[in-house]
This record gives sequence, structure tokens and C-alpha cells, in this order.
Amino acid sequence: MTSNDDADADRILDGITVVDLTTFVTGGFATLMLANQGAEVIKVERPEVGDDNRHSGPPFVEPDPDYDGPGRTADDNGESPYFWTINYDKLSVEFNLKTDSGLEALYDLVEEADVVVENFRPGTAERLDVGYDDLREVNEDIVYCSISAFGETGPWSSRPGYDLLVQGTSGIMSVTGPEDGDPVKVGLPQTDLITGMWAAFGIVGSLFRRELTGEGDRIEIGMHDAALPWLTKQAGKAFVGEQPERMGTKDPVLAPYQAYPTADGYLNVGCGNQKLWEELCAAIDRPDLAEDDRFASNPDRVANMDELETELSAVFRERPTDEWVDLLADEHGLPVGPVYDVPTALDNEQTEARDVIREVDHPALGTVPVIEHPLNYEHADAGFDGAPPLLGEDTEAILRGLGYDDAALTRLRDEGAIPGE
Repeated sequence: MTSNDDADADRILDGITVVDLTTFVTGGFATLMLANQGAEVIKVERPEVGDDNRHSGPPFVEPDPDYDGPGRTADDNGESPYFWTINYDKLSVEFNLKTDSGLEALYDLVEEADVVVENFRPGTAERLDVGYDDLREVNEDIVYCSISAFGETGPWSSRPGYDLLVQGTSGIMSVTGPEDGDPVKVGLPQTDLITGMWAAFGIVGSLFRRELTGEGDRIEIGMHDAALPWLTKQAGKAFVGEQPERMGTKDPVLAPYQAYPTADGYLNVGCGNQKLWEELCAAIDRPDLAEDDRFASNPDRVANMDELETELSAVFRERPTDEWVDLLADEHGLPVGPVYDVPTALDNEQTEARDVIREVDHPALGTVPVIEHPLNYEHADAGFDGAPPLLGEDTEAILRGLGYDDAALTRLRDEGAIPGE
């Protein structure tokens, strides 16, 4: 096996090898989380094509034309920055799993691995001879995670699915957007990421169980199932016969808890209890609002949310966002904050102070930015050391680590199992 030379020896998943058969985001984010904790993640990609997420763009970034090392971009346009964000610290091999020798190479890899993750449509892994039963014959202790849109049972199990579809079936879109507008997709691939996090959680749990019992396991996750526990407040209303509605930035059980327009942008205000509400009224020089019967308690404010919005919007429009943040958050310690665009979210004093955005060396691009994961341990290390891999960058090194010599590599190339030189 190969690994990053500077990988820390005291990361929680150090020594764990993950074979990643997934494409796009769900499995990719799960294995990204594992890589952040020290696992060696090996992406098995289609020759010449790679992970579909390599082609997600524009934008694309052109590689250094003088780079002549292993691997390549999977698109003439260059590298997709979207691909970077899901594939730091991974290795890439190209195996044609529709050839006998490509499948043999995968089995050799799985024999030395701890985890396999796949997100084929149900039944596809079995048709490719890479299902759980197939790989368990190779490695009986394997932890095998299957991810699909709707799971492997039920009337929707054979349906294809993407984040957009599951945002619809999970009810998320029905409660997102303006209250008098159409259903709105959350502006990031939320159900992909939710599912990826559940998958990583399940994999780590299964690895812990294996430490206790010596037994591997199979984890089966549907994106639709994975999204439903996140409904929380909205599900609570539905459980008692109420219909959750779109509310814009408002909250169904708290007020004020929303975004308000300011002189130059928007301000989020989240008063989670009565004390904070009263302190807010004093800080904005509107003590009369705290004494108003319409806003006397949180249930009153929720019942009169529109009137409360009118009152507070008129106040907050009087000053720019930064002035309100200085006054209310910094001076009075109240839960208010700005609504940033994405570039500002990635580049501000708090993000910088926490070292969330860093750079790592990339063989064909010089350096690329990295969004670090938020787990900070006192007694262990975490974080990314390596750039996302070029397509097939590690194919030869991984195979040589498994014992393949020059003749074996030539055979694989001749049989179409791996790309030619």
C-alpha cells in the first residue's frame, strides 16, 4: 500500500484502508470524512473517464502544461474545483471492472482493505461482481457500505435519484423558500452531504464493532431515509396534525429568529429565549416592543410573526449590517450575525483565525485551497495533507504495493484492465 508520506501516526483512522467505488458526492463526502481522520482512501475510477464529479463544471482550472508525472485530468477543460472539495487526501486508481483482470486487481485490493463504499443503483454492484457477498468471499471482515437514492427495499428502490429528487421527496423543498413562493431547493447538495455524513458515521461505528467482535458488517443507506431525521421541528408539527409551511428565513417555533434587511444587506437575529428578547429590545432602543402584548412571550411572537417582522425591519434598515453586529453581538453579546456571500464566508477574520481554509501542494496545479473539517481533538490529530488526486495517479504504485511486477502490469494493460502508458 502507499500513503501520504507526512500522514500523522496518531490519527483515529490511521491504518484503515478504504476502497471507494463511488461517484459524485454521497460516497465521496463519506470517504472524505474518513480521509480527514487518517484513513487511506483509494478511489477506483473508470479508465479515461474517472469520477463523474471530475467533469462537474464550469469552472475548470487548467493544469500545468509542463507536468509529466503520473495521472491526468479527466477532461480537456482541466480540473473541476468542485471535485477538489470532495477528494482531498485520496489516491486514484483506474480499473476496468468489466474485464476479468480488472476485477482480479480490485479483489486483490479489497483483500488488504478494511472498508468498501459503493453508490451504484441497487443491483448494479452484484451484476459487476462487486457486491457484498462477492467481496466478503475475498475479505470476510470487510465493512461494506452501500448508498442509493431510496434504499434496496420498497416500491421506489429501483428508481434513480439525485440530491434534487430527494430534497423533493424528503419534504425539505416544501419548507424552503418564501412563504408565498414556490418550493425551493436548498442551494447546496444537502441530501448528498447528509447521506455522506450518515455513511461515515455508520462506517466508523462498524469499525468499532469489528474491534469488539472481529466481524465485518454491511451498511445499507437510502438518501431519502437519511434526510428524514433532519426534519426535526417540521416533523414535530406534522406528528400533531399541523402542516409545516414555507416561511422564508422565519422559524416555526421561535421569534424573532430570521433575517432582517439592513441599510446595506441582511442581519440574522436569533432570540432563543425571553431574556435575549428583552435584551434585544433594550439594545435597539425599543423597550416598548418588550411591553407590547403581541410580543410578550415567545408563543405570542410566533403568533404575531408578521407584525414583529414589520417592526424590527423598520429598525434594522436604519443602519448597515456591520454597525448592528458591532453593537448587538460585540457590545451586548446578543445572537445576531451577518448574512455573507460564499466568498466572504470563506475569507473573513473568524475563518482565518480558525485555519479552516488552507492550501496544499498539487502536482499539476501548484497549490489548491482546502476546506478543513471542523473536528479538533485534544489527544489526536485530524486534517488533510494531500491534494485531490489526478485520474489514475496512483494506479501503478498501488498495484506494485500489492505485489504486481512489470510483467503483471503489462498484462493488465494488454487486457484493458488499466490504461496504457
